[in-house]
Amino acid sequence: MVDGRRAGAADAPAMDRPEAEARLRRTGRRVSGLAARVPAPWGFVLAVFVGSKVVLSLVGVIALSAWDGVPGAPPADEVMMRVQQDAVSPYRWISLWFAWDSFLYDHLAQLPLDRPWRDFGFPLLYPFLARPLAPLLGGHTAWALLLVSNLALIFQLYYAHQLGARLLGSGSAGGPADGAAGGDDPAAGRRFVRYLLLLPTAFLFQAALTESLFLCLALAAFWYAERRRWLLVGIVGYFLALSRSVGFLVVVPLALVLLRQHGYRLDPRTLGRYLRQGCPLLLVPAGWLTFMAFCRWQSGDWYAYKHAQEKGWGISVQNPFRVAYAALTGDNSADALRVWCAVAVLVVVVAGMRWAELPYLVYTAIVVLVPLSMGPPVHKSLLRYLLAAFPVGLVLARWARRATLDTWLTAALALLQGALFVVWLTYWTHFII
Repeated sequence: MVDGRRAGAADAPAMDRPEAEARLRRTGRRVSGLAARVPAPWGFVLAVFVGSKVVLSLVGVIALSAWDGVPGAPPADEVMMRVQQDAVSPYRWISLWFAWDSFLYDHLAQLPLDRPWRDFGFPLLYPFLARPLAPLLGGHTAWALLLVSNLALIFQLYYAHQLGARLLGSGSAGGPADGAAGGDDPAAGRRFVRYLLLLPTAFLFQAALTESLFLCLALAAFWYAERRRWLLVGIVGYFLALSRSVGFLVVVPLALVLLRQHGYRLDPRTLGRYLRQGCPLLLVPAGWLTFMAFCRWQSGDWYAYKHAQEKGWGISVQNPFRVAYAALTGDNSADALRVWCAVAVLVVVVAGMRWAELPYLVYTAIVVLVPLSMGPPVHKSLLRYLLAAFPVGLVLARWARRATLDTWLTAALALLQGALFVVWLTYWTHFII
């Protein structure tokens, strides 16, 4: 009788297995149904975002745990940053995304608005976006900054997919004004998203820094420009100029998109079209003028930002080519390496861009040369600033149409980014600030 009970117990799972499999199939169908309801390309965008977040956070926690056992870690000049990170959160998968400028932005997000403003070293869009979110997170402005960066990253990936599909598809730059997807290539858009996230320091898109916000706005501006939605271009460009000082110069390549759409003609009739369609582009420099007016209102100095940069970081406008040459011929090998990376970005874009993509070549030259014009102090942050050169990802996505090259290039960039990520985590942030 005992044996019979044992046999019955052993047979029970076998009898329940068809029912369990049926439940799994029903669950799978529900999940598939929900996924199918997510409009394209949001399903892909969200999957890539979550996947990259999980992988980088896991690698980060493992690397930091291993680094704890190294004698003298963290270095003496990084101890304060470690204390600031611990104050943000006791959980390393959160605190590891804060470094250097993150804490300055946190300070700006906390400053009371009913007192005279004294901090003009940074444009204010990023910290001001965190202010309304902080109360929802228990008053944690640092967490709000991280949330802004990650939300911006999600939209950055969306606009990258849309722009990449258009520029790399058969309906390339200068295609139909209505943005119809007939000539677009979604596979190319997905490839561009992947290579944008595989750029050597692209892990900084996940951090509490301005990289993802700036690039989100830049990609959105170009996407709307390609679709000839110039009012939206002006609105997005206004906030682009408020996010970083180089932002107002993006009006130049955006204007080139408008010129290209009319064949670069300069006859009187076409000039009238430029004026009618392109007048919203005036909002782009108006964004930076708004910040200058804020400086004038609070300090009496239109150039308070410039003077704060000079006093705080020794930054002054210089010839970017002279700055680059001095680094390449100097004794500091780290500075030379970073400038060679800037040269490589320009070479790749020049080699891979077509004539129809002249606006993107000009954009790349701006976001590479303007930081170099800030002088030698910018060398520490150059690898970070180069992230703004998104046309590099477009070129790599075009070159990687063949599966073999795509596989090798993906693997090489993933390994390079992983190495730089560990360097950044182990408090060698002076190499990638």
